[in-house]
Amino acid sequence: MLAGAFASAIIGGLSAYKAQSLPLLLCAIAFVVIGTIRYIDMRSFWRAGIGNEDAATAEHWENRAVVIGGALAAVYGIWCYISMAIEQDPFAALASASISIAVMVGICARNFGLDRLVTIQMLAVILPLSLGYSAHGDVYHLVLAALLGMMLVSFRKLAADIRSILLSAVHGRVEASRLASELDMSISILEHGLCMLDENGRIAVINKRAVRLFGLVGLGDLLHQTFDTVTSRLSAAAPLSRETIEQLSLMVASKTSGKILLHLPPGYFYEITVSTRNQRVVLLFEDISERIASEERITFLARHDTLTNLPNRSHFGDLIEADLAARRTTPEPARPVALMLVDIDDFKHVNDSFGHVAGDTLLAQVARRMREHAPPDAVLARLGGDEFIIYCRNLDSDDEAETVARTIVDSFGEPFVFDGVTLPVNVSIGLVTSTAVTDQLDDLMTKADLALYAAKADGKGRTQVFHTQMDIDYHYRQRLKTDLALAVRQGQLTLAFQPLLDICSRKVVSCEALARWQHPQLGAIPPATFIPLAEEMGLISDITAWVIEEAAAQCVLWPGEISVAVNVSARDFRGADLEALVRGALERTGLAPARFEIEVTETAVIEQHETAQRVLQRLADQGIAIALDDFGTGYSSLSYLNALPFTKLKIDRSFVADITTNPRALRLLANVARLGRDLDLTVIAEGVETEDQLNIMLGHTQVQQVQGYLFSRPLPQRDIGELIARLNTAPRRLGAKRRHG
Repeated sequence: MLAGAFASAIIGGLSAYKAQSLPLLLCAIAFVVIGTIRYIDMRSFWRAGIGNEDAATAEHWENRAVVIGGALAAVYGIWCYISMAIEQDPFAALASASISIAVMVGICARNFGLDRLVTIQMLAVILPLSLGYSAHGDVYHLVLAALLGMMLVSFRKLAADIRSILLSAVHGRVEASRLASELDMSISILEHGLCMLDENGRIAVINKRAVRLFGLVGLGDLLHQTFDTVTSRLSAAAPLSRETIEQLSLMVASKTSGKILLHLPPGYFYEITVSTRNQRVVLLFEDISERIASEERITFLARHDTLTNLPNRSHFGDLIEADLAARRTTPEPARPVALMLVDIDDFKHVNDSFGHVAGDTLLAQVARRMREHAPPDAVLARLGGDEFIIYCRNLDSDDEAETVARTIVDSFGEPFVFDGVTLPVNVSIGLVTSTAVTDQLDDLMTKADLALYAAKADGKGRTQVFHTQMDIDYHYRQRLKTDLALAVRQGQLTLAFQPLLDICSRKVVSCEALARWQHPQLGAIPPATFIPLAEEMGLISDITAWVIEEAAAQCVLWPGEISVAVNVSARDFRGADLEALVRGALERTGLAPARFEIEVTETAVIEQHETAQRVLQRLADQGIAIALDDFGTGYSSLSYLNALPFTKLKIDRSFVADITTNPRALRLLANVARLGRDLDLTVIAEGVETEDQLNIMLGHTQVQQVQGYLFSRPLPQRDIGELIARLNTAPRRLGAKRRHG
């Protein structure tokens, strides 16, 4: 800038000397003065620091630049005008025009950032120059003056284009810098490790998380190393899967995309995502250790019992089915396998007495004890509740399986102690062994369940091995269940009645209604067989409702005041509205409530105490007699005799059987009968089969009514009326003189 001003001053001085012109000399001096001032201002501006000044300071320097730059441009214009219009010296005119036009190019290149400065300088140069050309008056100079106007416009456009280009470049650079900064920040704060390989397979970019990841196995300083070198060092530093490393190297070498799971000891899992684009490979390392741990935990919970950590029923089934399938494909002879169903005896008592927390603690300790005494390769699982299952494979013999089962049963000889409570616990085991490769798990479990049922029935705390008869009995029971349901729906059951007689008059006072089932193929099915089945199937309430209705309908047909008695079970108190059933039957048949009796066992009263007490009291309030059946065979809690509205006490046949030969049995019967009489109950003795038994009761007890085969077996509906008529119209038979009146 300063050099241009001095050059212009020298040329201007030469022009002044040649033309002997004072104005031209003054222009040369002005070039030096104004150029020096502009140079000093620019030095001061740059020393102040671009971009560090405030808005007011920037505006000050901009205004100074416009004023001084405009003044300098005006000197060039004046120089041209004086040379052309006043002095009309050819050298001065040529020199001033040439240098001024050259200066205008510099104006565009140097001052494009200040639009008004460019405009002022252009006008300050072009206008005097054009006026100087126009002063000559000829057409040539006028054309030059017009062309200078076009040059003014083009230079003005050129300055604007340069400013636009440079501003775009600056903006692009700022944007690129911003994007680079954001990319660097993104890579730095990225939750995953990242490596970028260049076209030669070297690590060009790696973030801190990736550095920490490789640092877990002692690798560092990976930048600019080839990925093959990294994988080699990784294989040497950590016990990694060879297949994983080879697959990862192949994907990087072939520049393909995909995902690989990498396991770094101890317990770190990373999912490596390989992405390729434009011959560049990017590897993203995502730490999925927590996700893997969560998935493993979810899988474990889905397959195991949370209380005992043993396999659950579903997982146990998968394990055993896989083992049984493997046995079918092995060429060697199959060795015996054993399946054991283990059930804790009377576990409900633990929950009822000590609470479910104690029950859960006991289950966990039971599982540990069985694990300790089961073979090491046995599969132990919890099926649910208090039931466990053990599968033993590759046994030497069936005897070995029985030995294992007995060992487990014997291990429970030592009681469990926790929270200051000592609990003696026994288990029952149903065991099935097999060498057949065709056996299915469901078949083995069914057989083991039958054996467990037998073990429970034989007294608990023992082992029972499955045998064929159990399977026969099982299928027999299953058939009976199906046929019983059909019989109830189709009304195939019948009623039989067994009379109760007054012990003195030998006359019928009541009849007990008993359900009977005549199977089309199997013949008569004993009540002791099908009644428990009905309770198990939930049909007992339907049977009870039918018996109540039929018994009331038959009783109406009997002479005199003879009543009818119907047995109800514990399930009837839960599954049926007994009060509504009895009331409805009496209303439909017209039977008086005093002629209807309900017989209930002690067991039923115990199991459904509150419900039974409420229902029986409502029935008693209607005038219906309530009899306690089979007295002496249940819990025999005397408090129930006082708490419940009983009117009759039926002494079980076990008290009667030995009274003719055992004085102690007779005294027991007599005392029980006296207890009933003291409570104002009608005392009935069941199971009277001989005249001797009847006579002894007449002479030595206070029994009032008797029931048994001595008088009649249960009779069908068509025969009971004839029996009542025959016994109640016959002359009174006097028995032995009663000792107690």
